[in-house]
Amino acid sequence: MQDILINWTPQETRVAVVEHGAVQDLHIERTLERGLVGNIYAGKVVRVLPGMQSAFIDIGLERAAFLHVADVQQAADAARTAGSNPGTPPPPIERLVFEGQTMTVQVIKDPIGTKGARLSTQISIAGRLLVFLPQDDHIGVSQKIPTEQRDALRQRLQSLVGDQGGGFILRTNAEDSTDAELGEDIAYLRKTWSRIKEASVKLPVQSVLHQDLTLLQRVLRDMVLETTQTIRLD
Repeated sequence: MQDILINWTPQETRVAVVEHGAVQDLHIERTLERGLVGNIYAGKVVRVLPGMQSAFIDIGLERAAFLHVADVQQAADAARTAGSNPGTPPPPIERLVFEGQTMTVQVIKDPIGTKGARLSTQISIAGRLLVFLPQDDHIGVSQKIPTEQRDALRQRLQSLVGDQGGGFILRTNAEDSTDAELGEDIAYLRKTWSRIKEASVKLPVQSVLHQDLTLLQRVLRDMVLETTQTIRLD
């Protein structure tokens, strides 16, 4: 059995997971140092660099963010198609993006030193049990789940997803989830993506369309288990 203790201040959040009176995990998030990974923005292409096969995108940060051709959705789609046709080169970035173009991008690496954030146009949204890939149709299962269980879980998930589009990856903690629980997560993730698409049309460039959850919210989503006795928040 476990207890979760949460200490919150405007500057910092601390979370301790306690089992049998001993702290097993400690998580700390400082408000001013909170990362950007997972955030989704309405960006604007400010420069395309064919020699580097990359582009700089303005998402409202101090420095322009970096987008490599390998992280552009169209290039990823072309690479998968080319898998059955070896020798087919991927499209160059200058054919995929242009200066002044607005696009929905997600941060996959925080800014470091003089380097801006790294971006991708391949969006993924994490839920409690699943990860949603709205531009894909792949149905996957966590590699941490035993091999002999993956096919059955993949088939279950495929039947729940139906033909509404989008890909999903089943997370490790979803191994024993019911169909009802998975269905709730599918509905939540699709609703989240609908809000992001709506915001991308209504909000101006540089706007945050979706922000990853805070530590407190991630704890409630990911760490609360059947063995959790209490959650105490000061």
